[in-house]
Amino acid sequence: MATIPSFRSLLKQVLHLQESPQRTALAFAIGVFIGFSPAYGLHTVMVLFCTWALRLNLLALMVGAFLNNPWTVVPILGATYWVGALLLGRSDSPSFDWNDVSFSAIYEQVMPYAIPFFLGGCVLSLLGAAVAYPLAYYFVARYRQSHPLDPIIHNDSPRNL
Repeated sequence: MATIPSFRSLLKQVLHLQESPQRTALAFAIGVFIGFSPAYGLHTVMVLFCTWALRLNLLALMVGAFLNNPWTVVPILGATYWVGALLLGRSDSPSFDWNDVSFSAIYEQVMPYAIPFFLGGCVLSLLGAAVAYPLAYYFVARYRQSHPLDPIIHNDSPRNL
């Protein structure tokens, strides 16, 4: 009978991949880049493409990309617009007229904020990846030094049943 793997066993699998800490950290950093990118709706597709094209670890990419999730999306969107507006020298804050929610009205209201949002997303993506790589490398390398190749516990072993 198959069981659901525990979080701890998944974490051990990621930290003891058959690849170098540099590649695991790179996959995480690219995931963070994708997570902060302004291409909302395409993050998972971008992760799958990077997994295929660059042969990076899917789980490390997904963890990085899903730093942007339902609990963090509002602060990330706010920071994205704020950084873009700051770089462009804009001081206006977005407003929305809820009296007309037709497609054309929404388009007209959102488009003035698209360039600051796109610019801020690109800047935060680069900054996030630049911070994520050394941090991920440090933690993966340190973990592997302190836990040298513990045998990975498989879910069907008697200890996990």
